[in-house]
Amino acid sequence: MTWLRVCNVADLSEGSGTRFEITGDTTVALFTVDGEVFAVNDRCSHAEASLSEGDVFGCEVECPRHGAAFNLSTGEPLTLPATVPLARYDVRIEDGAVSINVGEAV
Repeated sequence: MTWLRVCNVADLSEGSGTRFEITGDTTVALFTVDGEVFAVNDRCSHAEASLSEGDVFGCEVECPRHGAAFNLSTGEPLTLPATVPLARYDVRIEDGAVSINVGEAV
């Protein structure tokens, strides 16, 4: 496993997404829902819109471009037009710092 420190928990806002560039071609969106942090690929699997800009409803994020919804815990698409799951990343929090496992997306 390769863990990458992304930010501090205090940098995240409850119920909204924050975008982080991990590598030149990979961006991750972190979401805090009821105090739990989720990490998914920031690009919608349908239209490549930034999911960190989407609306959050419970443990779901809605793509701002075409309205496809995804489960933040599993990455699974919940509504059309998306049919392909998002890559998601394991998250760990230590001493107020958020790290994700970039060794492999789940």
